[in-house]
Amino acid sequence: MESSQKLLDKVIKAHGGKTKWKSINEITARIRVGGLLPLSKFVSSALKRIEIKVSTSNPKTIISPFPSRGYKGIFDKDKVYIETEDDEIINERSNPKSFFRSFRHNLWWDYLDALYFIGYASWNYLCTPFLLLSPEFEIFEIEPWDESGEICRRLRVVFPETIPTHSQEQIFYFNSQGLLNRLDYTAEVVGNWAKAAHYCSDYKNCSGIVIPTKRRVFPRRADGKAKNLPLFVSIDVEDVMLS
Repeated sequence: MESSQKLLDKVIKAHGGKTKWKSINEITARIRVGGLLPLSKFVSSALKRIEIKVSTSNPKTIISPFPSRGYKGIFDKDKVYIETEDDEIINERSNPKSFFRSFRHNLWWDYLDALYFIGYASWNYLCTPFLLLSPEFEIFEIEPWDESGEICRRLRVVFPETIPTHSQEQIFYFNSQGLLNRLDYTAEVVGNWAKAAHYCSDYKNCSGIVIPTKRRVFPRRADGKAKNLPLFVSIDVEDVMLS
């Protein structure tokens, strides 16, 4: 436990520090989303170039335009809804995760499905690693990993059930600087088969918080190594603003 806390302290410092993080209420980023997953679920057109705004204190993400110009999508922990620019709700869904159990989701997603997925995922990504400061998380350092010649230290993290995320148990890989290099999870809303190796790179200092501007998600093999294809999801961050 002591080693995991020391590693987490190093990681938090490398990404900007606890004091800076506590001064931020929202993170706004312009991103481009691609890859096989949004294409195969027939929602890629709604995610090509969007602005996301996440709360640093609770699971909430605002996406615009979504699913098209003149509308915005809101993910708010246990519900999702689409509004006009005048804040009129035109579509909504409570407990959106439960809807992914239907057979339809193996074939295609509707816009509320896509809103839930990109909403909780974006919130997780932009708030990591600072999310892990909460005492609700169980964190253990496990054996290091050789990632293409670079030895990464790793944390196995058990998320509390109250946090919307890909899977309750995830593994985070950190390079020698303490920056997040990779994270492993199962994207449960996609399917129990969707075991992912998610790579983070091209870090940028955004007003004191250090954020990866390039993310690539690949299938993960049974031995823990990533496959080269297919590219599940790509995320490119074009601009970031803190407030």
